[in-house]
Amino acid sequence: MTEDDVLAEFRAAEALLEGHFILSSGLRSSRYLQCARVLMDPARGARLAKALVAMIPDEICGQIGAVVSPAMGGVIAGHEMARALGVEAMFLERPDGVFELRRGFRLAAGQRVLMMEDVVTTGLSSREAIAAIGRAGGVTVAAAALVDRSNGAADLGVPFFPLIRLDVPTYSADALPPELAAIPAIKPGSRAAA
Repeated sequence: MTEDDVLAEFRAAEALLEGHFILSSGLRSSRYLQCARVLMDPARGARLAKALVAMIPDEICGQIGAVVSPAMGGVIAGHEMARALGVEAMFLERPDGVFELRRGFRLAAGQRVLMMEDVVTTGLSSREAIAAIGRAGGVTVAAAALVDRSNGAADLGVPFFPLIRLDVPTYSADALPPELAAIPAIKPGSRAAA
């Protein structure tokens, strides 16, 4: 699947948004990919996951025993990746502000894991998820995401495989360009802005 094919999937799902958006990181952007919309169609989610699995080297895919994703945004993406890899899917929650496995999910000591996100912007929640996997006894062998919007800056400490890189400038709230400052900001994600 080419970058144009991936963007076509987002456009078909009306998931490529333009405007003034407040990201979970607190940064602002003029474009937003709403992964929840692109994953509404299970067939589309399966296509995207299969395309992403094809980008991960076989030697890494062969090690993966489970896919673990941070809730909320990564749950469906992680489930589709687990299906494409033929392994179990689990997700992390933050009941007290720190990611942890709940709902009876558990990793075997040393179990090799792919940490799957929907979107990576700064990499902070991904690193927090990887730390939680380690606390639960797992070993994160790689991370993946549908979208990397970090402009290549996110260092997750493990090999990182995004399906697409969306290099859109982000701004702090006090350093907006005039054209963005003139548009009311909306918060389309699942978490309150930082």
